[in-house]
Amino acid sequence: MVSQLPLKEKVSLITGGSRGIGLAIARAFVEAGSHVAIAARDLGQLNDSVSALKNFASTVDSNNGSTIKVSGVVADVRDQAQVDAMVEDVMNIYNRIDILVNTAGRGGGGPTVTTAPDLWYDIIDTNLHGVYRVTRTVIERSGMLDRRWGRIINIASTGGKQGVLLAAAYTASKHGVVGFTKSLGLELAQTGVTVNAICPGFVETDLAVKARQVYAQTWEITPEEVLKRFETRIPLGRYVVPEEVAPMAVYLASDMAAPILAQAINICGGLGNY
Repeated sequence: MVSQLPLKEKVSLITGGSRGIGLAIARAFVEAGSHVAIAARDLGQLNDSVSALKNFASTVDSNNGSTIKVSGVVADVRDQAQVDAMVEDVMNIYNRIDILVNTAGRGGGGPTVTTAPDLWYDIIDTNLHGVYRVTRTVIERSGMLDRRWGRIINIASTGGKQGVLLAAAYTASKHGVVGFTKSLGLELAQTGVTVNAICPGFVETDLAVKARQVYAQTWEITPEEVLKRFETRIPLGRYVVPEEVAPMAVYLASDMAAPILAQAINICGGLGNY
């Protein structure tokens, strides 16, 4: 029988957890009974999201007799010192990390020939190197390997499996995340720590709005026209919303998903049939 709180008493760290997909996953994890620490760069946004999650946690607690903790930490995944401090802060509060969700990332696009080197390097550093930094640090310090139980979930993209027009740096970074996930997942296959990726397609977030603005400028059309073009490419006929991505993260983080490892799972309304 599946528990009503499949992540009860687990401790989760979610980078990029103050908005979009990360925040939706944080909320779903709280609902599943997990203690949650979210990390983000923007202190104001982080505080607002932590406050909202704490209010939601109190509702979950009253319905289930649980006591779910929520905390936040400011951290930039491009900076190893900040990553170290983030993990130390979470360990000091909870004394463990059971589940890591690497959501922190950025977009950026346009013609490759006009993409400034600094932009290219920053996209790769955030989306790919950031996943490596956080994952390595959590594995080292969280006790996952000693306890022989852990879950690492990387938020990649369908762009990690195919080329995305006018988004070479983003595409390269997400291909790297998928490759990293598959390799590390095999490496840790017999440790009790699973590593998987979720590959969203078009998801309605702040990043999606910014991306449509970039395409609109490049194609010299309106963002609304860009949206219509993209929606026609999605068999479902619309963008996915973050709350439709979060349940997969809950499942992958649960005991029931123990045999699922080194996988990259699409949630894309049929956009990527691979």
